[in-house]
Amino acid sequence: MTSDSSSGAADRSLVDVLASGVGTVVLDGGLSNQLRAGGHDLSDELWSARLLVERPEAITEAHLAYFEAGANVAITSSYQATFEGFARRGISRERAAELLESSVELAREAARRAGTKGARGPLWVAASVGPYGAMLADGSEYRGRYGLSVDELERFHRPRVEVLAGARPDVLALETVPDVDEARALVRAVRGLGVPAWLSYSVAGGRTRAGQSLEEAFAVAADADEVIAVGVNCCAPEDVDAAVVTAVRVTGKPVVVYPNSGETWDAGARGWSGRSTFAPERVVGWERAGARLVGGCCRVGPEAISRIAAVVGPA
Repeated sequence: MTSDSSSGAADRSLVDVLASGVGTVVLDGGLSNQLRAGGHDLSDELWSARLLVERPEAITEAHLAYFEAGANVAITSSYQATFEGFARRGISRERAAELLESSVELAREAARRAGTKGARGPLWVAASVGPYGAMLADGSEYRGRYGLSVDELERFHRPRVEVLAGARPDVLALETVPDVDEARALVRAVRGLGVPAWLSYSVAGGRTRAGQSLEEAFAVAADADEVIAVGVNCCAPEDVDAAVVTAVRVTGKPVVVYPNSGETWDAGARGWSGRSTFAPERVVGWERAGARLVGGCCRVGPEAISRIAAVVGPA
């Protein structure tokens, strides 16, 4: 299932590339920081999803910057886009569904433009499915344990996952998942949709944000055929190495990693502090351990993605 946005190797699906066991796929970096670099204010509960309504072209331009930097995959602006979040702004359910679908199309359009400019290799679109806590916009995606059952979380996720899957992305990015219960709900939610997914936890100190072991966390996806890769994102670069080893050992699946810059997010102040510890050269070790999809998350921009692409070579 390869989007029509792919360049040169449009007949190669992401699933096929991962199944080949050859090469590393370069993901994009933080969408929000690229939008901020373009002068857009994201101090809003909808975060980058607000621009789906107000400035969709800005989202396409941000995706394009990463494709031009050497990324093979653009992760859509739907991380914080939910029916509930849009409803708080008076946006109807029908219109919210259109906005979710548009997040995939905007990334496709960026890939089409990148293809005309000679971008290397196939270009794919990953539809972002953020955690329940992202909808709350209170930092709870870094804690998990919302007090909801797996069934309740599945009922929250399934409608927007269905809409995103209907827009035919190449893969669903179940990302920044803070705990095992939400992972179970998400794996259930993608069953039968006909679109592959990756499952990526946010971790700290070798455990999920909710404190569970990574062995337990990755085991959720071990027997899920819909999940084609597992890993971590939105974490410190220092937490990646051990997570890759554990993910490979527990699941045998390709591993996806896209950490933050290493700075720390202050949810109360809605800002970053500390210094960057993200070094693209770390990718070599991650690849050797089993990482097959590598990029960056918050505060990792096109320059860093370009350096990652130079390290790993063509997908």
